[in-house]
Amino acid sequence: MDLAGIAAVRSWVIEAGLAGAGEPDLLKGFCDRLAVAGLPLSRAAVIIDTLHPVYEGRVFRWRHDQLEARLVHEYGRTEDDAAMADSWRRSPFYHLLQTGDAMLRRHLLRDRVDDFPVLGEFRAERQTDYVAMIQRFASEGAIGEMDCVYSSWTTEHQDGFDERHIAVLAELVPALALAIKCTSLGRIAETLVETYLGRDAGRRVLSGRIARGVADRIEAVLWYSDLRGFTRITDAAPPEQVIPLLNDYAEAIISSVHEHGGDVLKLIGDGTLAIFAAADPGEACHAALAAEALARQRIDALNARRAAENMPITEVYLGLHIGAVFYGNVGSRDRLDFTVVGPAVNEVSRIAAMCRSAEADILMSSAFAAAARAADRARLVSAGRYALRGVAAPQHLYTLDRGVS
Repeated sequence: MDLAGIAAVRSWVIEAGLAGAGEPDLLKGFCDRLAVAGLPLSRAAVIIDTLHPVYEGRVFRWRHDQLEARLVHEYGRTEDDAAMADSWRRSPFYHLLQTGDAMLRRHLLRDRVDDFPVLGEFRAERQTDYVAMIQRFASEGAIGEMDCVYSSWTTEHQDGFDERHIAVLAELVPALALAIKCTSLGRIAETLVETYLGRDAGRRVLSGRIARGVADRIEAVLWYSDLRGFTRITDAAPPEQVIPLLNDYAEAIISSVHEHGGDVLKLIGDGTLAIFAAADPGEACHAALAAEALARQRIDALNARRAAENMPITEVYLGLHIGAVFYGNVGSRDRLDFTVVGPAVNEVSRIAAMCRSAEADILMSSAFAAAARAADRARLVSAGRYALRGVAAPQHLYTLDRGVS
């Protein structure tokens, strides 16, 4: 490759990174251009850690005989998988991380010692040369465990890479790493805001709705659920069981809400506040009832598993209401929350709290009953008239007739 070719590849990857191209597209475009320019690449891989509640990082691969680069997988935490941790410690990347070196090269035809298991695998696949690289970030540029970009490059050319090829990789891979980092940071921001604020609220924040006091008036079904007897359980259960218990029941509830189009806005101890917003109020009510049914199924299965393991179990009680709320940013200049506010939010929490007195696992407001579809309304039965703390007038509440489908 001449200087003009190197400059063209560098310019492309910078422009693609600024344009927000995804990691597979960045890797494919980079490798395709190198190959056209005369660098005999046959395979490439890029690895970057991330900041995610489940996954530790992502792997991207390119092969000269495939039309597309692909995301191989999002890998879990190595400390939770002994086999994966052992494989990592025997890899060239771990060696680079420990030695502080920036590059490792093994000519697979000339160097017959397989000091890393992966080299034998590449040799068996007729690769002739292997280069591993690491682009480290300064401490100020690291996010969690995302402190570098790993990459590997192989060829099946009979002579392997020559020194010009190695020099070109050393010259250009840092630009690719920077573009990959930029894309990954955007993904991290999306993951964090959606994980901690909720899916819809997270998208709104990322779209720029972060000014204090900016809120939309929306009509929504409000969901407020709690765990029955949670205080009693925490008093009796060993402390190390409390967080796993919360996680188990939260998974059953939140996944059910999400699968039926709802958005979870807050986890308040053992409580969950969610909304279902739809142009048709009846559709929103139906979605909330479907989420409730799915959550019950999952909690029944969860309780069977936990009981078999001699772990404490509980049930969920739920209040549903529909009303107008303000949905947006509330707080101080340096600490904001994206949430819903309004009398309806207070009302749904009071409705949920009445489940114990009404001996019901779900209670719905008269407004919810009036807005529900006819088929759903046919499943509702009166639970009586109740005075709700902080609500001016007593209200008729409804529960589900479990015998009506």
